[in-house]
Amino acid sequence: MPDALTAKGRATRDRIIEGAAEVLREQGVAFTTLDDIRSRTGTSKSQLFHYFPAGKDELLLAVARFEADRVLEDQQPHLGRLDSWESWRQWRDVVVERYERQGDHCPMGALFLQVGQSGPGARAIVTELMRQWQQQLARGMRALQANGLVSPTLDVDRTAAALLAGIQGGVAIMMSTGDPTHLEAALDTGIAHLQATTGRPTRA
Repeated sequence: MPDALTAKGRATRDRIIEGAAEVLREQGVAFTTLDDIRSRTGTSKSQLFHYFPAGKDELLLAVARFEADRVLEDQQPHLGRLDSWESWRQWRDVVVERYERQGDHCPMGALFLQVGQSGPGARAIVTELMRQWQQQLARGMRALQANGLVSPTLDVDRTAAALLAGIQGGVAIMMSTGDPTHLEAALDTGIAHLQATTGRPTRA
């Protein structure tokens, strides 16, 4: 559907998705109806089903994709320019701040519970998010290598995967306990590991 839309149609669809995301964040997935979303976005029932023929589940998947994109957007511009230790420190602080602000409510998690986390649509969204996130971390590590700040023998892809796994684990614990300590430890330890490969550790 999105590929066949006009520019105006894509703008309308995007507006519905963004409005739906706002309502779902405020009210929660279980308590949000299509009428709530229609009211917030100023769309008719026929218009809503024109852009989301399969109904609420299709809209929820679109919102989940929107929320996944926000995970990476909220880390910019730092995630896109990890070429110095200072930029890594700034990125680290932004990640912690983002998840502290989010608290114990994960919009993506709630959406996936509604549509089925193991479904092909939801799985594809999570897979793509993690692929892009790991890819950007690896790109930052290669930038450090190019600047002579990290050993050229570092296995960048595996190190990026480990750092991402640590972040996800830290986020999961933080959502359960409200304590950011584990997330901070995962980030600080990951950056310290990078710095140690130069033989000249600096403050994370």
